[in-house]
Amino acid sequence: MKKLLVISGGTKGIGRAIVENFVQKEFDIITCSRNLQDIDKLIEVIHSQGVSSEIRGYQADLRNRMEVDGFVGFITSFHRPVDVLINNTGTFQPGSISTEPEGVFNQMLETNLHSAYHLTRGLIGDIVKNKSGHIFNICSTASIMPYVNGGSYCISKYAMYGMTQVLREEMKEHNVRVTAVLPGATYTSSWEGADLPPERLMKPEDVASAVWNAYEMSSRTVVEEIILRPQLGDLT
Repeated sequence: MKKLLVISGGTKGIGRAIVENFVQKEFDIITCSRNLQDIDKLIEVIHSQGVSSEIRGYQADLRNRMEVDGFVGFITSFHRPVDVLINNTGTFQPGSISTEPEGVFNQMLETNLHSAYHLTRGLIGDIVKNKSGHIFNICSTASIMPYVNGGSYCISKYAMYGMTQVLREEMKEHNVRVTAVLPGATYTSSWEGADLPPERLMKPEDVASAVWNAYEMSSRTVVEEIILRPQLGDLT
């Protein structure tokens, strides 16, 4: 039986690149998206590549706790061990603490933090029982570097980074590796329409390659953090 990757938000950007990378390594995939058409399109593209891996999608808005639970139920219904869990769901809205619209703070926390917390809690029991596995949390350089106009996004990513560190300590005795991935500006939908030369943004495929390289190491080694930035430096 092939190994199984579970990744939230796997239809676009970094998530999509990770799915395509792991499929080529003969992983089966379970992912989710708010948009059913995006799921169908991803599955169609993967199947057109002639790979033997299975890919399954579930429509869910992980800002909603009940929909997180629905996704967990979908995953566990296949009665398969989760070898890799990647918490990738995220959103960005610029603003400052003093002026951003009411509700942005909750939206950033629900999408960028709560979704990962509840999805991890829903699957971690079985991962621990298996005494193996690797959890990646897609954080951001905003997790360690505050910047003007980062507002609640920075706050949520700092919290995600902290959760990753706590989880790593809890999982050490269970032989489960936990890695924080902190990408800088990456060409995803968040940057669509920006008037920037392509070389100022990283490729999602490079982030996916870094995730795979960290996973591929022996179980005796954990890459605790992966920090990636555009060669020409951060965008602020």
